[in-house]
Amino acid sequence: MAWIAPLPWVWLIRRQQLPGRRPYTVLTVAGFCFWMGALHWLRLPHPVTSIGWVALSFYFAFYVPLFVGLSRVAVHRLRFPVMLAAPIVWTGLELARAHLLTGMTMASLGHTQYRWAELIQVSDLTGAFGVSFIVMFVAACLARMLPDGGHRWAFWPLVPAVALPGAALFYGHERIGTDSGRAGLRIALIQGSVDIKLENDSLPVRQRIFREYLDLSRKALENRSRRPELIIWPESMFPWGWLTVEPGAKKPAWYQRSDADLQRDVESGPATMAALAKELGVPLLLGVSRVHFGLDGERCYNSAVFVSRGGELLGRYDKMHLVMFGEYTPFVEYCPWLQHFTPLTGSAAAGDRAAAFDAAGVRLSPSICYETVLSHVIRRQVNALAAEGREPEVLVNLTNDGWFWGSSELDLHLACGVFRAVECRKPLLIAANTGFSAWIDGDGRIHEQGPRRAPGVIVAEPRLDGRSSWYLAHGDWFAGACLAVCGLCGFVGIYGQLRRRRQARATDAPDSPAGVSFG
Repeated sequence: MAWIAPLPWVWLIRRQQLPGRRPYTVLTVAGFCFWMGALHWLRLPHPVTSIGWVALSFYFAFYVPLFVGLSRVAVHRLRFPVMLAAPIVWTGLELARAHLLTGMTMASLGHTQYRWAELIQVSDLTGAFGVSFIVMFVAACLARMLPDGGHRWAFWPLVPAVALPGAALFYGHERIGTDSGRAGLRIALIQGSVDIKLENDSLPVRQRIFREYLDLSRKALENRSRRPELIIWPESMFPWGWLTVEPGAKKPAWYQRSDADLQRDVESGPATMAALAKELGVPLLLGVSRVHFGLDGERCYNSAVFVSRGGELLGRYDKMHLVMFGEYTPFVEYCPWLQHFTPLTGSAAAGDRAAAFDAAGVRLSPSICYETVLSHVIRRQVNALAAEGREPEVLVNLTNDGWFWGSSELDLHLACGVFRAVECRKPLLIAANTGFSAWIDGDGRIHEQGPRRAPGVIVAEPRLDGRSSWYLAHGDWFAGACLAVCGLCGFVGIYGQLRRRRQARATDAPDSPAGVSFG
């Protein structure tokens, strides 16, 4: 459906005038209805998060009329052919959506093709944005075939409509599987099924989470012929937390216990993780909530901790890209009272560097939760580690999607992970509470996927991919050029509107009718 769904939008772009009195208002309402359906899962964690559901849907709704308006400027003012104007503007706006207000790319047009492995290989050139461009290009070509105004039926647009995806498929065929890679290590991805609520941090719940994940880990070790060399638990599924204290730091006011108790609390987290690793007899990568008492005050981190088989804590990664209103409240450091209007008990702090851990001769780099939703976040992390001489060979995502109770959010999140694997040309392993855990290779093929909202274990044996990636080296050059064209169209449209208004005032004539302000 993605290949033909944009046809009505392109038809509006081609028209000399838009129908109706307030066409852009109608487009905004239509966009709002779509996003309310696509993002309905934002209402599930807590009643208050419904506010974010409505607000985010309202914000995204403006991209539909903006797409039509800017494309009309490109077609009717700048004389771009609609077959180029529509995909260029759409792709540029997808890049803008990936960055504005911390960024969000779920439900991008190209994500609809995430299981068509040959087509999505162009992502190592253009990122996922290139696939969106191709899909919109085909839709625009099909729309150009339709009669409209002075145009009759035209069949020549079928040629480019077949040629561009054909070229992409040829490239994908040539690139896919060209590097078989060397064998990596065997990794168990543990997927428990614990629906998460903001108020369910009680001791019995934490004990149940720990028992479920411990039992699944033991189950993963039962098969002696495929015994894992590393076990991964999802984000925050090590339920006991970890307290760290910087030398010389003061205890926060809420911590009323003695210094001896504080020392025991500091030691308990590492001791529990060490005991778990020793019991299982394999290294662990655990999703842990960390509280840090520092010289500049108290901070909370969403962390991944790497523990050796012998119980030694070998490394830690603190999540770098936080989710607004999910992990922090904006401006709360200046206005602490804002925290009381959210269901969050506090705001998390962002980590300051990517991390890579060496396990059995293989270098892994973890990301947490929605970091895989944004291509530029993973790309920056991989490149930062490469600059240090520690480029990862396997990407790992630890996520807790139990907030969303098996909804379509799981599908949207998984699709993002597929594109990150292709863009970086590295296998991606996902350990997700409630699903979808997944083993994805460097071609974006899903070798194994966990169940929806049910426990499961995936034992992955990813092969290390030696191919290079143009996207890793050069970033969003393609989508950036498209966004620059969007900026040009916006300037031309606003300038033309202001000029017409000046002319109307000078001649005492009425403004131009609604629906033609952008061409």
